[in-house]
Amino acid sequence: MMKRRTILKTGLIGLGTSVGTLLSPTLPAIAKTPSLLDPKLLAKAKAALATHDTSIKHKDVIGIADYGQHSAKPRFHLVDMMNGRTTSLLVAHGKGSDKKHTGWLQEFSNVPGSEASSGGSYRTAAAYVGKHGRSRRLDGLEPSNNMAYQRAIVIHGAWYVDDKMVSKHGKIGRSQGCFAFSQTDLDQILRRLGSGRLLYADKG
Repeated sequence: MMKRRTILKTGLIGLGTSVGTLLSPTLPAIAKTPSLLDPKLLAKAKAALATHDTSIKHKDVIGIADYGQHSAKPRFHLVDMMNGRTTSLLVAHGKGSDKKHTGWLQEFSNVPGSEASSGGSYRTAAAYVGKHGRSRRLDGLEPSNNMAYQRAIVIHGAWYVDDKMVSKHGKIGRSQGCFAFSQTDLDQILRRLGSGRLLYADKG
């Protein structure tokens, strides 16, 4: 079975804004496989980065959640804006966005109590330790997700996100609207998508 964590090369990515001073960690060898990141979604994320230029302090790495893909696929992409390399990982969507648990995100919502995922641009904020262990807060930058902080929409690890869940059920579990990752991938997410960076979510 293909590994869900895939290191890919998407080519150099041009960007009109300055690159942050924090450098990305050294990446493993690049697999010779097609990119899993939709170029159209990447273009949207780059446009969002330009739009929120003054709010995003560090532009070396961005995170893109492609919620147009099934949850069994590695649909969260860490993009190194300095060299174009992309790391693709599993990520959960909210229960309220997929009430029948099909593995497909049906809709976004910004309503408190909806337990749904919200689309749009986020700024990563402070790391903390909460009920899900190590986590990172998020600030919603658009009307579609500006309740993220109040809704406690964050980055955290979850037992229901891993390859074993995909093998057994054909999908991963659902969050309460948060960007939930496997415990194995969490350290990389928290480290590379540190405070002051862009996280962009859309259906592609």
